Formats: sequence, C-alpha cells, structure tokens
Amino acid sequence: MFNDIAPRYDFLNHLLSLGIDKLWRKRLIRDLLKQKPHQVLDVATGTADLAIALAKKNATVCIDGIDIAEAMLTIGNEKLIKKQLDNRIRLSLASAESLPFKGNHYDACMVAFGVRNFEDPLAGLREIFRVLKPGGTISVLEFTTPKFLPVRLVYQFYFTKVLPFIGRKVSGHSTAYSYLPNSVERFKERNEFIELLKQVGFISTSYKLQSFGVAAIYRAQKG
Repeated sequence: MFNDIAPRYDFLNHLLSLGIDKLWRKRLIRDLLKQKPHQVLDVATGTADLAIALAKKNATVCIDGIDIAEAMLTIGNEKLIKKQLDNRIRLSLASAESLPFKGNHYDACMVAFGVRNFEDPLAGLREIFRVLKPGGTISVLEFTTPKFLPVRLVYQFYFTKVLPFIGRKVSGHSTAYSYLPNSVERFKERNEFIELLKQVGFISTSYKLQSFGVAAIYRAQKG
C-alpha cells in the first residue's frame, strides 16, 4: 500500500493535515535536540521528511532512516541527493521489529506516524530500546482521538469522510486513506501507549497533546 501511494505521499500528508504536521515535526525535533544527539535513528522514515528536517536544524547530527516501503526510500534518497544531505542521512530497507543495527548505538530515536503501522508494536519498541544507548531517548509523534466533544465530532467527520475521499482521488489508491482512520482507531494512545513504553523498559515517560488532542508527542528514556 505504501509503495503504491509513495509518489503522492508527501503532497497528501501536508494537504490532508492542512500543513499542521510540519509544526508537529518541528516541535518533536526541538525537544529531541535538547539532548544534543549525534547518532539518531528515524524509524518508519517514509520519504525522509523528518530526517531531513532534523539534519537542517543541526549540522553535525548523523541519521539512519529505515522503512519497509522501497518506493518511499527511493523518493527519500532522491530528496537527500537534491538537498546534499546524503552524506549525513542513510536510508535502509528494514522493519522496526528487526533493526539491522548493533545494540547501544543511538543517542536518540524518532518515529513520526509510524508506530501504529508496526506489525507488532511491542516488538518494535523492544528493538528501538535495544539499539539506543543508556540514557538515549525515543520521541514518537502519533495521531490521537480528541476528547473534547465538538473537536472530536469535527475530527471524526474529517477523518472518516473527507480525508479518505480526497486521498482516494489524489493518490488513485482505493483503500490507503481509509486505512489511516482505522489504524488510528486501533492504536493504543495516550496512557495506554505510555504503558507499552514502560513495559519495554523505558523510564521518564511523558506525552504532550498537540492541536486540541489531534496528535501527541511521546517521549521516554532508556535507563
């Protein structure tokens, strides 16, 4: 599915979020850079948008990005060459549940809109925990369901009616953007996701809601 929608993926991300996803990514990066990381892992990197944004904000950070969709990585690599960032960002075809990296290697890991697509979220988080250095941090940006009723009603209408219609028309894929609201609905969010992080062994867990609870940025540390 992600291979099929790769050519229109970036455009639709920004269109369907009304550009707010860029603000959320900036906030994640701002928080991550407080730890002064050198080696960073970007899981479910897609077309490397988040990795590129991080590299632009810090001239010394080196980033490994992984994804299971080869077409996404092809577009990502084209962007890296164009922006002359291929010397600091390396993309690899890999699954979150089986990371091809040694343990205790990364200062930080980031995941934007990817954890809910892990085949086994707990296994993916365990792998991230394994490759992080002691004291390393994980930052996760994911959609959530707003609790405030007026916002929730608008959100649900947009997510279940408007977004799938536009996504289907622009991407030409019949089910990809119906999958999105379904995956958000199934995702263990807020305190449930915090419990998953704790179960893996992460400490200092927290989350901050974004844009009236439409998304959240989770953060935790490897003890």
